Amino acid sequence: MNALAARRRHPAAILILLLLGLVLTGGAYAALAPKPANATEASADQVEWGRQLFLTNCATCHGKNGLGTPVGPNLAGVGAASVDFQMGTARMPLAEPGVQAPRGSEVTFSDEEIAAIAAWVASLAPGPAIPDAEQTDWSKGDPGVGGEIFRVNCAMCHNSAGAGGALTKGKYAPAVTDVEAKHIIEAMLTGPQSMPVFNDANISAESKRDVIAYLKTMQEEGNPGGMALGSLGPVPEGLVVWIFGLGILVGAAYWLGQKGA
Repeated sequence: MNALAARRRHPAAILILLLLGLVLTGGAYAALAPKPANATEASADQVEWGRQLFLTNCATCHGKNGLGTPVGPNLAGVGAASVDFQMGTARMPLAEPGVQAPRGSEVTFSDEEIAAIAAWVASLAPGPAIPDAEQTDWSKGDPGVGGEIFRVNCAMCHNSAGAGGALTKGKYAPAVTDVEAKHIIEAMLTGPQSMPVFNDANISAESKRDVIAYLKTMQEEGNPGGMALGSLGPVPEGLVVWIFGLGILVGAAYWLGQKGA
């Protein structure tokens, strides 16, 4: 019994127990940790093709290893979703330096080329993956719930109608109407520019789909109440009232004056 107790108190036994605990903890985390949004793994050929495209088109600003330069941020950890959003909305390649990258009118790269560059960037470090078809199927979302989530979390910048709005230092929140569901989710996952990150821990994947359902439903319904005036609120509405209302009053006063004369 004394010999057995001595072996239990041996320093090596404590080390073995600690190592065993670490192995069990790591295995449990690997089994239970949330999986990326897109479980499809890129092939080695796709990653290499993406690297070549990156070196040719992106390395000038982001560095040949994607770790950033004084004129371009580090891309390690941004994930495939960030690349797909920035390039899929023609924000990248950046046309010219500015306080914010605006959405472009024409996408420079094909879907296959964007996917390859995204795969290479994703290989640098773990990050948000490109959403799959299940996540972007907004027909399964609830527009009513999505409207509540949007008004609480998004409307202060993007406007309650999703028309966008001004921010500080020349920046702005872009309109989120006529935007692909995939790109809306990617923006929420990656937080481009001044936008905060809304990962699945604070807004679940189902809630993101509800938000998209709200935006798409609102877009389909149009403006049954009349002219939207840009959906920018009281400023354009007041301007219209000032110009046309005051004009009508001036015209009426002139007409009455001429009639009295």
